[in-house]
Amino acid sequence: MKETRTAPGIAEIRAAHQRIAGYIPRTPVIHSHLLDELAACSLGFKCENLQKVGAFKARGALNAVLGLSDGETAVATHSSGNHAAALALAASVRGLAAHIVMPSNAPQVKKEAVLAYGGLVTECEPTLAAREATLQQVVERTGAHVVHPYHDARIIAGQGTAALELLEQMPDVEVVVVPVGGGGLLAGVALAIKAINPGIEIVAAEPAGADDAFRSFGLGRLVLQDNPQTIADGLLTSLGELNYAIIREHVDTIVTVEEASIVRAMRLQWTRLKSVVEPSGAVSFAAVLEHPERFSGRRVACVISGGNVDLDNLPW
Repeated sequence: MKETRTAPGIAEIRAAHQRIAGYIPRTPVIHSHLLDELAACSLGFKCENLQKVGAFKARGALNAVLGLSDGETAVATHSSGNHAAALALAASVRGLAAHIVMPSNAPQVKKEAVLAYGGLVTECEPTLAAREATLQQVVERTGAHVVHPYHDARIIAGQGTAALELLEQMPDVEVVVVPVGGGGLLAGVALAIKAINPGIEIVAAEPAGADDAFRSFGLGRLVLQDNPQTIADGLLTSLGELNYAIIREHVDTIVTVEEASIVRAMRLQWTRLKSVVEPSGAVSFAAVLEHPERFSGRRVACVISGGNVDLDNLPW
């Protein structure tokens, strides 16, 4: 299966689910009556924080790597954390080397996760230009096959497998809320859900301090991220071009949330769901809390995208 820059369809998402099924758990959808009462709606939380590597990223990385030809010997990417660990895991399954370019300010817990899966880390300055330039140098030196964190149809199809499970676990869902950074998860989920039940509303949630997707959606053109400021470190990157095109067609709306709402949602999920949720993963529930008029009285699924946190540097 070669890399492609065209959007996957539901057939590719179903094929991805079959391809990765033996390597990942089927993450649960959990509920809380207390949070239902607080939010005045019926909530289900799709717990991708309980996925391999602690995030949904394992789905896309495994789909991409398991589909590579036998002639490949190494893969490479740049990532601030969760995709880095996911690609290192996927490479280990295939017996490939994984060269990971990480910004110097990436959370230590995420660097350690990459190393634990056997990834080979190269640090760079914390800018997109530095990440891409360093990755190019690594590829020229190693001949590794690049697996982009989100601008890749194989990755998008893999992330969309979470939606296939969600629809089986919560068939009466009316609204699905998904965090958005680079847009791979949002694009995959939106493609899958709209193909199966176009009546379900897809709402993307984004930190107000990193709102390039919100601005892109409203302006009708891709706006690059500019000096993002948020505790949701997994959502700092700019929206990918392929992802943007999918999102424009299949996502109903994008809302932003303040940092205080992210912290509140995160604390509630830790205390009420007894589930470790990272700031990026709490953004979907933060949207429900901050925009109650949109969700009141409805059956709402919040995708918890990840649960990798630095316990020595919590936001409270």
